[in-house]
Amino acid sequence: MTPENKYFCGVDIGASTAKVVIIDVAGEVAAEAVSRSGTDFEATAERLLAQCLDQAGVDRSQITGCVSTGYGRRNVAFAWDTRTEISCHAAGCYFYFPQAITIIDIGGQDNKIIKLDARGQRTSFKMNRKCAAGTGAFLEEMAHRLDLPLEEMDPLARQAETTVELGSYCTVFTATEILEKIRAGHKVPDIVKGIFSSIVKRILEMDTITGTPVMSGGVAAHNRVLVDMVGEKLGRPVLLPPRPQLIGAFGAALFARNELSRA
Repeated sequence: MTPENKYFCGVDIGASTAKVVIIDVAGEVAAEAVSRSGTDFEATAERLLAQCLDQAGVDRSQITGCVSTGYGRRNVAFAWDTRTEISCHAAGCYFYFPQAITIIDIGGQDNKIIKLDARGQRTSFKMNRKCAAGTGAFLEEMAHRLDLPLEEMDPLARQAETTVELGSYCTVFTATEILEKIRAGHKVPDIVKGIFSSIVKRILEMDTITGTPVMSGGVAAHNRVLVDMVGEKLGRPVLLPPRPQLIGAFGAALFARNELSRA
């Protein structure tokens, strides 16, 4: 098989969302697919792979390597190998920003701070394992509490005239606090801006942000106001890779490509 006919697959089965990416030998994305992970991770992965193959016009036999990552990485029957989501997010972000970076990944159920040196070697990482505050699940719960579609949160925050400060750390207590803010007459856009501000606080309390900050994950992808707010707090711009929601799957595909080159 000639190099131009070889493709590599990355699968990221997160607790909330599943992503599949197919890349060519140069690392260019040939196809991508995203859906809710659901309750059958294996079936979801198969369905998304089929969508990607059809989108790219690629035969399954042309996939010469596949790596899975994420919460359900061991449920992907067609994967050749697995990697942690920390390694895959690091690889994906460093591909686009080959310098010393700190990656802020906001996931559905957890947040990660991953630090890489100028050679792309991981120097440290931290993860919030104990609480969903500041995660995608937290944002979904707050949108539900405000009776808003999730996709309206970002534009509403941009309309805010001020930021309603929220002091609670717990998702349940924050939801109660939001009801109190509504009863007190605060405007919804100002409350939404406060919700994003709460997420920023939770993230920046996890670790110091050194080097160039980079954000990844679905929350950053769909809520650019959050990226801007993190940059404002840090006093420097935050970089966003192409397809930030898919960066874990993209990193997994890079591992599949690199493993073949070492074979």
